[in-house]
Amino acid sequence: MPAPRRFDRTPPERDSTRINERIRVPKVRLIDEAGAQIGVVDTEEAMNLARERDLDLVEVAPDARPPVTRLLDYSKYKYEQEQKAKAARKHQQQVTVREIKLRPKIAVHDYETKRGHVERFLRGLNKVKVTIMFRGREQAHPERGRMLLDRLYEDVAELAVIEQHPLQEGRNMSMLLAPSREVARQAQSQSDSQPAPAAAESAAATDSPGEAATG
Repeated sequence: MPAPRRFDRTPPERDSTRINERIRVPKVRLIDEAGAQIGVVDTEEAMNLARERDLDLVEVAPDARPPVTRLLDYSKYKYEQEQKAKAARKHQQQVTVREIKLRPKIAVHDYETKRGHVERFLRGLNKVKVTIMFRGREQAHPERGRMLLDRLYEDVAELAVIEQHPLQEGRNMSMLLAPSREVARQAQSQSDSQPAPAAAESAAATDSPGEAATG
């Protein structure tokens, strides 16, 4: 009696990859499980070799002539690819651009408030578009807007790098700031040091058993 297979060879319904009996061309170019080139062989011969090694015949380059196939455990391969994709998504940072708008004659208190917002956004690994809005006669003095943007950058220089220098477009002048490498490094370090939610809940339950019993 043959031993039960560890992995299900049937691909999901939405999986368009041709494997095993789905490969209907007469000949294929075959690569073995170690990556060695076997060459062009009859598809039936390649199928028999896959069965002998308890592997799948998987089409990896369908547009080639003949198609390129490889011997591998398809279910295990798909699982490993999904895990790699999850790991990549976990470490991928989604960049958000926040916008802060200022007037050239901004009051000191309002400036400090806006600067605090910029710092908070940068620490959250967001980019910040800082826009100076000119009205009426203010448009005759663009240097005041540039001085304000330069001042703001100097105040947050430990957190930011200038990704786009001050640029005037119509009545507005904008500058784009991005988090510095040090900010990104600190954020990543904090993220790596935080326990997983399940672990944190488990630890909390262990540390305070009396709370669970309190109703």
